[in-house]
Amino acid sequence: MNMTDTLGPHLPFLRRYARALTGSQSTGDSYVRVLLESLLDGNMSLPGDVPPRLGIYRLFHELWSSNIHLPAGEGASMHSSVEQRLQLVQPENREALLLSSVEDFTVDETAYILGTSEEDVQESIAAALHSIDQDLESRVLIIEDEAIIALDLENLVNELGHRVVGIAATRDDAVRLARQRQPQLILTDIKLADGSSGIDAAMAIVQDLDVPVVFITAYPEFLLTGQRPEPVYLVTKPFSRDTVRATIGQALFFHRPRMAA
Repeated sequence: MNMTDTLGPHLPFLRRYARALTGSQSTGDSYVRVLLESLLDGNMSLPGDVPPRLGIYRLFHELWSSNIHLPAGEGASMHSSVEQRLQLVQPENREALLLSSVEDFTVDETAYILGTSEEDVQESIAAALHSIDQDLESRVLIIEDEAIIALDLENLVNELGHRVVGIAATRDDAVRLARQRQPQLILTDIKLADGSSGIDAAMAIVQDLDVPVVFITAYPEFLLTGQRPEPVYLVTKPFSRDTVRATIGQALFFHRPRMAA
């Protein structure tokens, strides 16, 4: 099996992870691109004693921790507005949280990827949750046409200390509520009640508001194609509380300084 067949199924999710970790689509994609180039050039090779998905994430972290300098102009947006916030949360803490909660690796798999112990991973997850929950209370708009899921998200968002300012089931309702209530975070499904699109709703909203968008969908393959701009923050249904919490925390963690500026 060639490298394309071996790694192809895992690359969309590695890009998702890299974007969430860096807080930037361009920066995350740049790290993944450099990793693939290193593999093709023979400068790096997949570990032969673990599954390919585990191996590629391990190699990504070797690259991420090497302080590699990206080509000029790539990833610059990350290093201005969020640098001081990043210093408040140790990188290994965020890495452990995202790997376990968003990428769904087990604690022992996360420890392998990060080259640390399971005890350290558990401590890092707890520390990251504590850090990203501080001072991030936000107004949240939910775009979801299934009432039960919308209610579940509303309860979860409220439990996390945020405030839901509206629930919309269609694109037009979402845009109207966003203009009226000025949310600081959007949680949206892709397929909405009247056949409209959560993607279209989000695109219309961000034209007026500088607000992070978290897509929550049962069909991540529709967004993670590599053939068009992809979301920085993406949660797959059925979702867990920890996954939504981690993703909301990352979105606000990176976006809040830009909003303040």
